[in-house]
Amino acid sequence: MTPTAPFNLARYVLEAGRATPDKIALAILGPARSERWSYARLPQAVEAAAGGLRAAGLRPGDYLMLRLGNDAHFPLAYLGAIWAGIVPIPTSAALTRPEVTALCAALPPAAILAGPDIALPDISAPVLTPDVLRGTAIACHDTGPDDLAYIVFTSGSSGRPKPVAHAHRAVWARRMMWEGWYGLRTEDRLLHAGAFNWTYTLGTGLLDPWAAGATALVPAAGTDPATLGLLAKRHDATILAGAPGIFRRLLRQGLPPQPELRHCPPPLPKLRHGLSAGEALPVSIRAAWRAATGTDIHEALGMSECSTFLSGSPQRPAPEGHIGYAQQGRRLAVVDDQGAPLPDGTEGTLAVHRSDPGLMLGYIDGAGAAPDLPLTGDLFLTGDRVIRGADGAYRYLGRRDALLTAGGYRIAPLEIEAAFDGAPDLSECAALTLHPTPETSILALAYSGAADEDALTRHITNRLADHKRPRAYIRLAALPRAGNGKLDRRALAHVVAEALKDPP
Repeated sequence: MTPTAPFNLARYVLEAGRATPDKIALAILGPARSERWSYARLPQAVEAAAGGLRAAGLRPGDYLMLRLGNDAHFPLAYLGAIWAGIVPIPTSAALTRPEVTALCAALPPAAILAGPDIALPDISAPVLTPDVLRGTAIACHDTGPDDLAYIVFTSGSSGRPKPVAHAHRAVWARRMMWEGWYGLRTEDRLLHAGAFNWTYTLGTGLLDPWAAGATALVPAAGTDPATLGLLAKRHDATILAGAPGIFRRLLRQGLPPQPELRHCPPPLPKLRHGLSAGEALPVSIRAAWRAATGTDIHEALGMSECSTFLSGSPQRPAPEGHIGYAQQGRRLAVVDDQGAPLPDGTEGTLAVHRSDPGLMLGYIDGAGAAPDLPLTGDLFLTGDRVIRGADGAYRYLGRRDALLTAGGYRIAPLEIEAAFDGAPDLSECAALTLHPTPETSILALAYSGAADEDALTRHITNRLADHKRPRAYIRLAALPRAGNGKLDRRALAHVVAEALKDPP
C-alpha cells in the first residue's frame, strides 16, 4: 500500500481539490467573522509559500521550526515547506522559551518561522516572519515516498519529548482511516477543536479533508471552547473531532442538550458523528452524547509514531468498553515483552509491523543523525497495553509506562478511572500513586466535582477488586490538561502534591 515515486506529501494533499476550485477548502471560524480559503486559492498560496522559503535561503533537506499560532500561516508554511523539499517541525505555540530551546537540542533547525508574541528558542538560528510566505510560486520538489517529509515531537508525558521523523508516505497511509474511522466523504465539513500544531488536528482536521476534497473547519486562535457547539451548528459541521474533554464540555453546556432533553430538536442537525482521540473516551460520555444528539462518537488509538491504527467507525462501531478494530490494511499484533504473539483474550503490548506505510522512519537523536527505528524483530512495540477479543475488537488498558504500582500489584490507571465513570456528582477523575513514606505506596484518585469520599467509596465497592480501590481521594478544582486537551499525568502528580501540602 505504498505509493510509487515520485511522491510529495503536499502535492498529494492538494490534488483532489483542484477538481472543485470554487469549493471552500478551509474556514477558520471566529465568533464574529470567518476566514475562508477556496481550493483554487489554497494551492496558489502553498506554492508561493514554498518559493518564499526557498528565496529566504532554505534548501531541500533543511529543518524549519514552526512557531505559529492557529491561523492560516500554519498550514501554508507546513505544506509550503514540504512542497519545497524543506522539513517542517511543528511545535506548540504554548511552549515556553526553555521548553522550545530543549527541543532544539535534539535537532537544531536551519531557521525558525515565528508569529508575533510566541516564545523563541535560545539558539542562533535566523528567525523568519510570516511575510516570507508571500513569495513567487515554484515547482514541487521531486521526492520519493520514503524520503523525510516532516518531524513532530512526542508529547513527552512520560519523559523527554522525542523527535519523530516521518516520510511522505505517511499521508498516503492515512487513507486507511477514511473508512476505518472517519467515514469521510467529499461533501463533509469536518470541524476539529484542536490547535493546528497538534498532529491530531493537523492530520484529521486539515490534511485528510483536503486529500478527500472535503472542507476543513477550525476555530480561530483564542476562540472560547464554550462557542464550539454554536460554531458547529452555524457552519453546518457534519463531523466534529476533538479530545474527550470537548464532548464533555458540550454536554455540560447543554449544546447539544442534556439526555433528559433528548426529545427536543437536535441543535446540530447536520452532524453525522463525532471523532475522539488523544486519551481514552469514557463510556458515559459516549452514551450521553448518543442520547442527546442521536449520533455516535467513534474513538481511535494512535501515536505520534504511527498516527491512528485502531478505531471504531460508522460502518463498524466499537462495542461498548472497547476502542475499536484494526483499520483495514494495518498489520498489528499483541505480543509479550520479547515480541512473541499472544492469544486472543490475553493482555499484552500492541505492536505495528515495520511494513506499515504510516510507521515513522524513526527517532532522531542529534544533528545530522539518521532516524533510528527501534524494532523487536519486524515489530515496533507501541507501549500500549491492550486485549484483543475473538471478534477482533480491542480493549485499551493504557500505556505501559503509566502503570501504577501499589502493594506489589501493577494496575492500569484507565481500569480504575473507567470504574468511576458515571459516579454521581463526579466530573472527571484520574488515578495515581502516592507515597506516604519512602517505603510505602498507595493508590489515590484525583477528581473534580461535588462527589464526596464516602459516595465514591460506595460507588466503587462492587466494581473493583480490593487491591485496585483508591485509598485516598483528592478533590481538585480541575484536572491539569495540556493545550490539546489531554490529561497531563506528569503535571497531575505535582498538582496533587501541592494540594496535599495546603489542603482546602
